[in-house]
Amino acid sequence: MSALSPTLAMNEAVRLRQARGERVVHLGFGEAGLPVHPLLRAALERSSGANAYGTVAGSTALRTSVAGYYARRGLETEQEQVLVGPGSKALLYALLMVLDGDLVLPRPAWVSYEPQAVLAGKEVLRVDIPTEAGGVPDPAMLGDSIALARKRGLDPRILLLTHPDNPTGTFASTDLLTAVLGIAREHGLTVISDEIYAELAHAPDEFVSAATIDPDNVVVTGGLSKSHALGGWRVGVLRAPPNDEGRRLIDGLKSVASEVWSCLAVPIDAAAGVAYDEPPELAEFVRAARDLHRTVSQAAFEVVAGAGLACRPPTAAFYLYPDFAPVRERLAELGISTSVGLADHLLEQLSVAVLPGAAFGDETALRARLATSLLYGETEDERWEALSAGRDAAGLPRVRSALQTLSEALATLT
Repeated sequence: MSALSPTLAMNEAVRLRQARGERVVHLGFGEAGLPVHPLLRAALERSSGANAYGTVAGSTALRTSVAGYYARRGLETEQEQVLVGPGSKALLYALLMVLDGDLVLPRPAWVSYEPQAVLAGKEVLRVDIPTEAGGVPDPAMLGDSIALARKRGLDPRILLLTHPDNPTGTFASTDLLTAVLGIAREHGLTVISDEIYAELAHAPDEFVSAATIDPDNVVVTGGLSKSHALGGWRVGVLRAPPNDEGRRLIDGLKSVASEVWSCLAVPIDAAAGVAYDEPPELAEFVRAARDLHRTVSQAAFEVVAGAGLACRPPTAAFYLYPDFAPVRERLAELGISTSVGLADHLLEQLSVAVLPGAAFGDETALRARLATSLLYGETEDERWEALSAGRDAAGLPRVRSALQTLSEALATLT
């Protein structure tokens, strides 16, 4: 495996173009696109002199704060159930190293899950998502797919969900999630629920963690990269089930962590504790970010729908996942027959960067993911302005201009 992750490769390619002075509407990278809150900067500065190694699982203070965060959401949690690490990506890989069996993934699913499974020596079984939402396999297909895979010699024992979902920008209803979790338990699959976007469900009262439905069989991962725009700080958290299996899992993860990353950077650990304590200023920051993401992704959805593309309306985060099948004949006239070719054409000919569906395991469809979060601005001042604009952000000149460019680009394909 020699290639960069598609998201990182796309971002670097766009940044190179921008450094040359080219104007690109950057919809290809899922960075939260917001500034760091002053409370978190101050917390990091206060702890910047802490240069000794920290605790492998994370400090007791941070794990207690994370446990409190989950408890406030109806998931009673002890700090011993919590492990923190340098980003949820590292924690997800450690999970795949520790858990036995092959991996079941929705199709499409975030770009790094399958490569991580391959690195961990696992086979991957893909099951298409339902019409309603992404992030979960279609329960009408899941049980039979598992049974057939086992007849072929695979050993599916892990199901990885993204709730809310990247790439579709949606989240499963409680009924849908309950059906999927029931099938997973029936077939003996441990469930990992990647809930990194949990705070960015556009209707937060409608979001229910998978661990609330099946607390004894669901491992939850999350972090601060999306809700608090701290992607570069690399803060990931994991909540294990409150049982013997959960305790064994934490022990196994600590063993991996001790050999791979040792500990979360101690100043970052201290600052993360402030975030998970949820002081009012940070709670308001997250609320404002949610409003901003919802407003701009909805405005982009209207552009996409207006171009005649099929697309689920966004209900979380800052993503859209349009299907270009309605304009397949026009794309064929342009020599475009794959999602990779589609993404290349949009970037090379129309200066719009998107990520092809193939990057998410959607190999045969003409789909692409659009991430709207880098439209808010290039400078810190511009991003604070967008955050303050909230539900009026789609009217900001730079956002309006980017959406107009997107509309004009799509018009050439329809």
